[in-house]
Amino acid sequence: MPENPAPTRSVAPVPFPRRSLSIALGLITLGFAWPIIQWVSFALGSYLYSHIILIPVVSVWLIWMRRADLPAPSGPSVPGAAACALAAAAALAYALLVQPAPDLEPNHRLTWTIAAYALSVVAVGFWILGGRFMRANVVALAFLVFMAPMPGWLERGTEVLLQRGSAEATDLLFSISGLPYLRDGQIFQLPSITMEIAQECSGIHSSLVLFITSIVAGQMFLPPGWRRWTLTLAVIPLALIRNGFRVLTLGVLCERIGPHMINHWIHHRGGPVFFLLSLFPFFALLLILARAGRGRPAKAPGGEAVRDERAPSEGAGAS
Repeated sequence: MPENPAPTRSVAPVPFPRRSLSIALGLITLGFAWPIIQWVSFALGSYLYSHIILIPVVSVWLIWMRRADLPAPSGPSVPGAAACALAAAAALAYALLVQPAPDLEPNHRLTWTIAAYALSVVAVGFWILGGRFMRANVVALAFLVFMAPMPGWLERGTEVLLQRGSAEATDLLFSISGLPYLRDGQIFQLPSITMEIAQECSGIHSSLVLFITSIVAGQMFLPPGWRRWTLTLAVIPLALIRNGFRVLTLGVLCERIGPHMINHWIHHRGGPVFFLLSLFPFFALLLILARAGRGRPAKAPGGEAVRDERAPSEGAGAS
């Protein structure tokens, strides 16, 4: 007489701790209520940082987008929670105790207080959701760094790099165009006008937005690996060429129509137009990278070639 097979026990899925997570995040947010109010007010009145209030929303959405593939919450990750909590305390202490020159670091306290808030949120995640869950969302969590305004030294350094790189791109485009010109550093002498690529013309805002867009687009449409890095790094030369093309356009208008075109809206308010133009090569590169390797045969463990039919979006993970 056949023996009855032993009954198999089903393991109940670990419920997502929505209540405890909501309470903890609510308490953290309440503790940082005044800096957050200042942060929102600052973002609404800033041209460079108008996008930062969207960063937490995008970060949560990047996690929600991959919710079906995420590991279940586990027990507290004490090392991760402790490391983030200590970093948050250090950032908060630096914001309150260190007072640099206001003209060098105008957003000092806000920058480091918001950084402390973001680190506190991540610490709560390690404590309640566990290390596996947090490591699976490393890109979405690292994305929170864009919540804080850049320190003054980083903002100035980025502007200088973009300014000098834009001058090189402008030099190249002027050479290709055939316009007669002389160059002295960031100054370009045309027959009818002298143009200077100033630091405030670096295009830092549109470059930063395009950089953030590349990270989000990579997470959405590209598998982990070199394709995401390629898309993000391509933003740098694309931003420089965009700035150079804007200067070239002004130079051509000044030479063909008249020097008064230096006061045209293209100079003073044309940034969004050239940003939109830069999206065409950006999305063309994204399409090329999304199609690269699609359907490429992959090696099975036994050495047999297996065709990979997955869409790029199915491999979403940390780059």
